[in-house]
Amino acid sequence: MKYTTHTEDFIEELFVRMDILTPHQLNFHKITLHLGIQLFYWADKSQALFLKEQVYIFLNEKLSDQQQWQDFCHELAHVLLNSGHQGRMSPLFLEYQENKANNFMYHACVPSFMLDEIEPCNLNVEYVQQQFNVEYDFAIKRMEQYYSKKNLC
Repeated sequence: MKYTTHTEDFIEELFVRMDILTPHQLNFHKITLHLGIQLFYWADKSQALFLKEQVYIFLNEKLSDQQQWQDFCHELAHVLLNSGHQGRMSPLFLEYQENKANNFMYHACVPSFMLDEIEPCNLNVEYVQQQFNVEYDFAIKRMEQYYSKKNLC
């Protein structure tokens, strides 16, 4: 029996609706196009902004491709899951939103439903890093999450 979290289900449903089924199809340009999000690059830290009915994600242009993908997924969580102006939030609620966005980021960058399709003998940190375009330390943490949940460790 397959046990999944709400976050895993949400991400799988979102990506399947966008016809993103393999690691090579994970692309923030495709996601922004599908969701109607405007994407910009700038020299400041990555963030999501809402102006009237339009959503913007600004990515730091100085980051590596892997870091931009990771930041994009973090900001996407704020777009899809959060509301409110973080500058006006209590510190505890802000911390909650950031932790939730970080959890989403790991699962969106390296979706469980895609990991489930990889042969166990091929499933290692280097493979995940290359296939999902994430940093080595990111891949380590994501694999720890995945194996811990699957009770494979």
